[in-house]
Amino acid sequence: MNQSRAIAVGAEEYFLLPQMANRHGLIAGATGTGKTVTLRSITENFSRLGVPVFVADVKGDLSGTAFPGLENEKISQRVQKLNIPDFSYKPYPVAFWDIYGQNGHPVRTTISELGPLLLSRLLNLNDTQSGVLNLIFKIADDQGLLLLDLKDLRAMLQYAGDKAAEFKTSYGNISAASIGAIQRGLIELETQGADLLFGEPALNLDDLMQTDNRGLGIINILSSEKLINSPKLYTTFLLWLMSELFEQLPEVGDLPKPKLAFFFDEAHLLFSEMPSALQDKIEQVVRLIRSKGIGIYFVSQSPLDIPDIILGQLGNRVQHALRAFTPRDQKAVKAAAETFRVNPKLNVETEITELGVGEALVSFLDESGKPRIVDKALISPPESRLGPLTPAERQSIIQKSIIFGAYEKTIDRESAYEILKQRSENSARQAEQQQVENAGRRSAGMNQTSGGEVFEALAKSAARAVGSSLGRQLIRGVLGSLLGGGRRR
Repeated sequence: MNQSRAIAVGAEEYFLLPQMANRHGLIAGATGTGKTVTLRSITENFSRLGVPVFVADVKGDLSGTAFPGLENEKISQRVQKLNIPDFSYKPYPVAFWDIYGQNGHPVRTTISELGPLLLSRLLNLNDTQSGVLNLIFKIADDQGLLLLDLKDLRAMLQYAGDKAAEFKTSYGNISAASIGAIQRGLIELETQGADLLFGEPALNLDDLMQTDNRGLGIINILSSEKLINSPKLYTTFLLWLMSELFEQLPEVGDLPKPKLAFFFDEAHLLFSEMPSALQDKIEQVVRLIRSKGIGIYFVSQSPLDIPDIILGQLGNRVQHALRAFTPRDQKAVKAAAETFRVNPKLNVETEITELGVGEALVSFLDESGKPRIVDKALISPPESRLGPLTPAERQSIIQKSIIFGAYEKTIDRESAYEILKQRSENSARQAEQQQVENAGRRSAGMNQTSGGEVFEALAKSAARAVGSSLGRQLIRGVLGSLLGGGRRR
């Protein structure tokens, strides 16, 4: 049976209790204070407990988790100081994922699964444009048109724009300006390589919640060095994944340990310029997803990066050093200090600014779910390699994975693009056939002209003689139709 290990050691050992790990958590601290080592220590601890992990690797240095650590004097000193008797350098089971399909198994979702709310944020749409995008999704749903990739959405936008007048009564106004704005947004997404995110086979959530043959939880690492350069794409994908876990997993209540530990690194990007409607939904998901057996952990520089409603739900805290150079920094220090259960022997506000690298203020939930009194402690070192893997080492791990081949080849089944293209081709053929039939009728009419010359002459004479308003309306109607001057419906 794999056992938990102390995450940190101060006046005593501090454990992240598995039965309380779905109560969420926060790892905070300024750059260079040791957040990544803490993240590694916690993810390894989850893996030892048989809990799968999902974490984004924005710096590229988490990949070393797949290989055993190397002899390191500083680590040896830390192990000796913390008196960790069973410490040994070892690898942990890892699965690499990559939206771009270069440094991990390709990870995809579909346009339909992402939905209009997250897609609107990704495209940076205003309220009016978002409303039109919602209508596009509604029309697609009503007509049974699957939106799997960007070409499906483009085809649907073109279709809805062409038939805007027909849809107006049932769905509302679909303006050409909004259609154009959405189309331009899709072009920008493609320049970021986001088209690779959409398609099939889509990610199967079960593949994220696996253990190896030793019972260790798989640590799923999303390669994000390139992805982080497109912050909205990065955060939108993570938000989608969290919402999918919430929607698809059954209610299980409080388990002896989580089904999955989910880490949001660079959490300040998540809530930047976020519409209030979306933030409300995120707050709801974070509040309720614990009952699905999922623990959410935010990693950021400052507690101020997290909305208060969400911050209040993060019961397990590791706070590394913060700097107090500016008024905002000072506010962050004060806010961080106030979130801990008071320790009468510790001036938390002062300690936060004086912590060394690898030191932290720690407060985990106890067996009853109450935050323990905060204490200063040293973080336990990870057992896996601290540096990144080489490209060859990474590819070796990818190709040996049991899911290798399941996502590497795309599938393009019939969806909105193919169906609408077929409809357009059918309409074109029908129009062409109609033209051929009309031409045949006109040809037949010309053959009868000579026999009708007397009748035609009498008709022209009558029209000139009468000159009635009705005659003028008939002629204007025909010409108007031919020249496009008639009433448009």
